[in-house]
Amino acid sequence: MSHSVIKTDVALVGAGIMSATLGALIRRVQPDWSISLFERLDAAAAESSDPWNNAGTGHSALCELNYTPKTADGDVNIDKALNINEQFQVSRQFWAYAVDNGILGDPSEFINPIPHVSFTHGQAGVDYLRKRYDRLAGQVLFEGMEFIDDEATFSERLPLMSSGRDFSDPVALNWFTEGTDVDFGALTQQLINNIGESGADIYFGHGVTNLSKQSDGSWMVKVRNMRTKEKFTVHAKFVFVGAGGGALHLLQKSGISEAKGFGGFPVSGEFFRCTNPDLVSEHQAKVYGQAAVGAPPMSVPHLDTRVINHKPGLLFGPYAGWSPKFLKSGKITDLPFSVKPNNLLPMLSIAPQEFGLLKYLISELAASRADRVNTLGEFVPRADGADWEIITAGQRVQVIRKTGVGGSLEFGTAVVTADDGTIAGLLGASPGASTAVPAMLNVLEKCFPKEYAGWKPTLTEMIPSFGQKLSDNRDLFRQVWDWTNASLQLRRDAVAPQVDTEPAQATAV
Repeated sequence: MSHSVIKTDVALVGAGIMSATLGALIRRVQPDWSISLFERLDAAAAESSDPWNNAGTGHSALCELNYTPKTADGDVNIDKALNINEQFQVSRQFWAYAVDNGILGDPSEFINPIPHVSFTHGQAGVDYLRKRYDRLAGQVLFEGMEFIDDEATFSERLPLMSSGRDFSDPVALNWFTEGTDVDFGALTQQLINNIGESGADIYFGHGVTNLSKQSDGSWMVKVRNMRTKEKFTVHAKFVFVGAGGGALHLLQKSGISEAKGFGGFPVSGEFFRCTNPDLVSEHQAKVYGQAAVGAPPMSVPHLDTRVINHKPGLLFGPYAGWSPKFLKSGKITDLPFSVKPNNLLPMLSIAPQEFGLLKYLISELAASRADRVNTLGEFVPRADGADWEIITAGQRVQVIRKTGVGGSLEFGTAVVTADDGTIAGLLGASPGASTAVPAMLNVLEKCFPKEYAGWKPTLTEMIPSFGQKLSDNRDLFRQVWDWTNASLQLRRDAVAPQVDTEPAQATAV
């Protein structure tokens, strides 16, 4: 296959949730387009989309306190929470449509009902959660949220967190029963399998090494077989770079002006995992606390029920780490090789701005296992380190965006598209996977403006709220909520999934 040229309409780089989602959307709106997907590793969703490399919360802002910051006057700003939840509803609708139409199989393979819970302690924390509840509970997308501050209800709902707790330190919860746990690895695999079955060419063990634009706006994509080292070229009309931490390098190589000035700051993480069935049975919720002072939003501590291959487990963390790699399977040269003349000043400007973050990372790196068990003790007062094993989470590359002569560190996702719409890529981390569908709809709108209007009927069939805000339309929200609950088999009265009692094991996905 060396020196051969393969032609395709759409080249997808990376086999994570973003490429999988974009491929599935394109297959529905433009079924006659050819699609080729290239993944450097030997499996789909083996990096950030792997179920043990992320918390699977399905970031819907039901419990993540970094999306509802306290304001200077002591109020709570809910704007970001409303926006993220609105986006998650779009993803839910597409998944429900995909189940109804055979794109996805058994929904319990990738989504299960699990309550989402915010947790604080101390009087200031209780007062904050009360204000958060007051601001959110009346919103259409957050109806059904409960405020809990009594010991009896806390103990009944969260036995593992109540055992051994000193309740003289006041506690509070914002409780939302109808949250979900999402296995983005299984979801990604099912989407990619469907794309492949419908005629796309899927290349595992093939890395994209370079991108060069042609005079007609198309792209020559250099691909290398990671096993045989053979090289070939792909001639693509459109390229999407959904390579997680590897996206920045490829967008830089593409030479598009829109990628200039972007930098990346890698942050790694570790979690405690528990598969002791006795402990797992005592905690059936995703519980998010408050980040330490100076800590980045992605470091918010949380104790999560995970359901992977129908088996429950617990995840606590994250414990922040640092590595110059941009991918878990990356190279230590990833960070230095990402520094270019056009992003040098933005990257250098971050250190003095983010002194609190650097101080936090250094303290985290210095923490012993005993220190980490003590941190777990805030959630599980009687935590025994013997019940918990450390696992390494996926690498996250935070976006550094050029602002003036310097730069700013962004904790979120950024879609980068060329002005002519022939190439797009995704940078950043949370809320990431949870908002994959609206993010990829954004790519379609920006990159295919001529076709987009003609796609709207199909997009509206897949996503009934397409073009509308559910937060402004209670009746439409109830309709799509009831439909998605039914299609995704998310029982309205459920507090926890009916799952095997065997402990969860890490799976290669």
